[in-house]
Amino acid sequence: MEQTAFFTLGQRVHSSTDPRRVGTVKFVGNVEGYSGTWVGVDWDNEGDGKHDGSINGVRYFQGRSQNSASFLRPQNLSPGISLLQALKLRYQSHSTEQDEDEMYVLSASNKRVSVQLLGKDKIQDKLSRFEELTSASISYLGVSTPGDPAEISASVPNLKELDLMGNLITDWKDVGTICEQLPHLVALNLSNNLMTQNMTGLPLLKAIRVLVLNSTGINWSQVEILEHSLLVIEELHLMGNNISSIKPTSSSTVQGFDSLRLLNLEDNCLAEWDEIMKLSQLKSLEQLYLNKNKLTCIFYPDKNKIQEFLSNHESCEESYFPFQNLRCLLLGSNEINDLASIDSLNTFPKLIDIRLSDNPIADPGRGGLPRFVLIARLAKVEMLNGSEISARERKESEIRYVRLVMSKLLDNPEEINRLHPRFVELKNFYGIEDERPSVGAAGPQKMASGLLSITLKCVASSVGEKLPLTKKLPATTTVGKLKALCESFFKLKSLKLKLFLQEEGSPLPMLLDDEMATLMDMGIGNESTIIVDEES
Repeated sequence: MEQTAFFTLGQRVHSSTDPRRVGTVKFVGNVEGYSGTWVGVDWDNEGDGKHDGSINGVRYFQGRSQNSASFLRPQNLSPGISLLQALKLRYQSHSTEQDEDEMYVLSASNKRVSVQLLGKDKIQDKLSRFEELTSASISYLGVSTPGDPAEISASVPNLKELDLMGNLITDWKDVGTICEQLPHLVALNLSNNLMTQNMTGLPLLKAIRVLVLNSTGINWSQVEILEHSLLVIEELHLMGNNISSIKPTSSSTVQGFDSLRLLNLEDNCLAEWDEIMKLSQLKSLEQLYLNKNKLTCIFYPDKNKIQEFLSNHESCEESYFPFQNLRCLLLGSNEINDLASIDSLNTFPKLIDIRLSDNPIADPGRGGLPRFVLIARLAKVEMLNGSEISARERKESEIRYVRLVMSKLLDNPEEINRLHPRFVELKNFYGIEDERPSVGAAGPQKMASGLLSITLKCVASSVGEKLPLTKKLPATTTVGKLKALCESFFKLKSLKLKLFLQEEGSPLPMLLDDEMATLMDMGIGNESTIIVDEES
């Protein structure tokens, strides 16, 4: 870094009036046409600046975007404060008379009524006694240095949780100093601190169990170095770091992290499932968060591939199974679009909690699978997209799924076996017969067996509130025919209708847009609810 009289190029700073406005010094010196010394800053928030590092055709530095850079006088920037200064600012500064005046509510007659916080003085007194402090949040206060190490350990000896999010810390040595002086610290949040690549001299972080490094610029090579210092780490959060590959240093798979239960890699750039498989030997891993990446498929190796893997990796134990303790896998907002990926989730030994929302394969609006089909295909899942699957919902979903497959592929058993691996198992389990429910000549018993109890809810805004209706309808009723019936039931002759299936556990109803499809074709079962709305 290049030294100057005021700031250091590459130094992290914040606006003197707003500690949340954080950036990096890119230039210090004269600006053509303006007197005095200026500091060029590239702000973390791309909208905080006015240009890209050039003024009047002269480029002084290259900003991250067209509006991420600014030139400021040195007195308008702060190089930050120490950890203890921030603690005192947050916990020992008392509210001013002006602050107290601002604590009020308006009465019915629009007059100010002061609000007194019960126990405020008692709480403030306890927080101001640092030796009793066990949890501290000093996010976005401009912390750039630990300060005197001895003073840290003497002031907050019992601190267990520390939130340093959005400060100006960059040096891993400073992180080590803080942790060494806080022997009871188990949880540390360093999110939105832009950390340096150099991790030389990082001490053992003996007590840290939860480490949050979201948006710190860390890469996987640094994570591998951290592993040697994190002896008892249980949760590691690495969101928003543009990680596109997992690069183990000593093996083809990630080693160590013996206590790691949760790994959060959300909002990164991982596109290949082969990269995720490099994490498969983390034996304690129970939760893996991969939302908002670029994954297009998932697979779980078969027995032959596992044996091949074992023969090529001497470090693996004979009892090795990939992801052998994984219980929760979050895959929302990726680009997964194939049935094989969904079915492969059944092969994970202990997987019961899955998120698939905002993937093409799980979005009926983009031709994906509705919730009931996902439930039926995923035999062991107990939680889907954050919603618990009840025993009733599973039963109804699996029966609907079997009927749906039968209505479309009953005459093509080879296609059924290829595309629907659970079909035969479920069909036999529920004792569902091959013939489709019919009406007419089949007689009254068959007629009754083909009737479904459907609740219709009209929510069309132009006709006002109407009471729900429950009707017995043949399973062969088409969506188009049901629209005509709804026009009659609710007296909606002049409206163009849309029908939606309201499913248990699903946040949004599913649009029924194929007018030729029957209720059976759509997998609609007994006691279903259909919402009747008008086209906007």
